[in-house]
Amino acid sequence: MIKFERFTLPNGLRVIFHQEPSSPMAVVNVLYDVGARDESPERTGFAHLFEHLMFGGSKHIPDFDAPLQAAGGQSNAFTSNDITNYYNILPAQNIDTALWLESDRMLSLAFTDKSLEVQRQVVIEEFKQRYLNQPYGDAWLYLRPLVYKKHPYQWATIGKNIKQIQEASMAEVKGFFQQHYHPANAILCIVGNFDLATIQQKVTHYFGDIPAQEKKVRALVAEPKQHQFRTKTIRRKVPATAFYYAFQMGKRTDKEFYQADLLSDYLGNEKTSPLYIDIKKKKKLCAEITAYITASFDEGLFVISGKLQPGKTIEQLEEALWPILEKTAHKAISKSALNELKLKLRTSRAFQDQGLLNRAMNLAYFELLGSADLINKEAQHYNQISTSALQAFASQTFRKSNCSRLIIQSQQDAQ
Repeated sequence: MIKFERFTLPNGLRVIFHQEPSSPMAVVNVLYDVGARDESPERTGFAHLFEHLMFGGSKHIPDFDAPLQAAGGQSNAFTSNDITNYYNILPAQNIDTALWLESDRMLSLAFTDKSLEVQRQVVIEEFKQRYLNQPYGDAWLYLRPLVYKKHPYQWATIGKNIKQIQEASMAEVKGFFQQHYHPANAILCIVGNFDLATIQQKVTHYFGDIPAQEKKVRALVAEPKQHQFRTKTIRRKVPATAFYYAFQMGKRTDKEFYQADLLSDYLGNEKTSPLYIDIKKKKKLCAEITAYITASFDEGLFVISGKLQPGKTIEQLEEALWPILEKTAHKAISKSALNELKLKLRTSRAFQDQGLLNRAMNLAYFELLGSADLINKEAQHYNQISTSALQAFASQTFRKSNCSRLIIQSQQDAQ
């Protein structure tokens, strides 16, 4: 059980405080309710661009990293299609430094032409290095628009293409900041050895004067149910043919999310999963194969991906893969297998919760999902899952008409 306190400032900033007396360190985590799904189709990549811009200097602080490092701290951030998260880890006695830094960049970024140009080039270089110059780096740039036809999940966090970042104007960048980076659109989570009164005083001091702003009501187009198999093949100079089977599934807050999570562990675990044993070990069709879910706030994906062994074909893979999925849909897994999955998951979650940073990020994350209390109720959701529930999820999900398949074919295999 993770205990916490919650309060909200008059400007709308939600604050979660978790006391941890056993550590000399503290975490200041700021989660903004903005991700790639909040971008315009003509200006994608903005949420990720701001992940970088937020370190480029704010109204009263030209260099974000220097004061934090002087206080013995470190910081970083990440962006997804749903959220942007910034975190700081530092000695508890220096927590004022992190609160000062985070409040100033929430108040206003510097927005200099130099800062924008520097971070623009950083993002462009990342786009090239991670997505365009890696053998399979652009797979999701093709897979997302293959699966999503209406919802903004159709583009990756990095954006659709480099051109949209290159053409971003200062006015557009400022507009995106003003719309999304304000107290009412943020959740501040603090973990450390403090008392609640101290945290309330400090948070009010640093964040209380930031002007209130109305939170934008999100009105995204829902992705229609898929009723037809989709496939796309790209031929490349890559070491091996890669495959991605993406099945539509529900939202992160849906009951079936927990079923999908367990089933992905069942099908995707190395050494013990049906995919590994039958397709990789026995038939030796794949060099690697796994299963995972995207855990998206809106309708997500259950993905099976991997790489073929040289000389093996997608047709051979299909002959082996679909019978395994059909068996999962028509025959319940054993109770012992289900209990083992639940035990592994409980052990993994307990290990994750030991870290201060994980607790801070998860408390903020669950607060955004609906309530930070959910962090203590997740185990109950998993424990209630039955073998028949997993079978029902597999039956409604593993249909060919609900599948989008991307193949990145090695030119060597194509010969």
